[in-house]
Amino acid sequence: MKKYFVLLFSFVLFAAQAQKTTKIGYIDMEYILEKVPEYAEAKNQLEQKANTWKQEIETKKNEIKKLKDALASEKVLLTKELINDKEEEINVLEKDMLDYQQKRFGPQGDLMIQKSALVKPIQDQVFNIVQDIAAKRNYDFIFDKSSDLTMLFTAERFDISDFVVDALARAGKKVELTKKQQKIQEAKELREFETTENPEILDKEKKVQATKDERERKLQERKDAAAAKKKEADDKRAELLKTRAEARQKLLDEQKAKREALLNKKKENNNNPEPKKD
Repeated sequence: MKKYFVLLFSFVLFAAQAQKTTKIGYIDMEYILEKVPEYAEAKNQLEQKANTWKQEIETKKNEIKKLKDALASEKVLLTKELINDKEEEINVLEKDMLDYQQKRFGPQGDLMIQKSALVKPIQDQVFNIVQDIAAKRNYDFIFDKSSDLTMLFTAERFDISDFVVDALARAGKKVELTKKQQKIQEAKELREFETTENPEILDKEKKVQATKDERERKLQERKDAAAAKKKEADDKRAELLKTRAEARQKLLDEQKAKREALLNKKKENNNNPEPKKD
């Protein structure tokens, strides 16, 4: 079966190389299960049960060992019939112990049954989510990395496990989203998919943003230069107006001083008239 998967995967890779439009992704079911809180809690409970079963089996083994040791030390003192009886008793206990071990840990045992019952609902959810992702994102193949399929190399950008985990979390919360919220969420998921699968998109966007920033920087520099030039012109105009105002004021002050000087002189002449000549 494993060989079949290897051959199938090799064929898919060959097809992907031959046809560039082929879109491939993969998930890691073990990683996804570890991220599901309900699974982790149930798995812990199941491990506790398994440890209890192992202790029970170990107790049975110790009891059988004690009986074997006792028989070995007493064998020379017992009759053949008693030896046969004790050996038969030990065989029955050994068979019971092996049956119990098989019942708990066998291929169809309680551990496998309960583990399957624990995993299956989550696997079904994951299967439905993967189907939805494949349909929406146009995937041709999605593999499970943790299965028997041997993946010799996996580029991390093709790993959609985290998207599945997020979808499981949203399903667990059972949040009713409005149409607007759904569109925002879908746009966000699409963005995450695009940038994960095509990192060059980020490089292009960075270049576009760098060009935009450079254009805005130059525009701002021109605005600053124009503002500085306008301020310089305004300052010169203000200085010129100030100089003119000061010159005008000075002229007015001088004219006023002259008028006052003439008035004072006239008053002096009136107060001190020249004497009449005989």
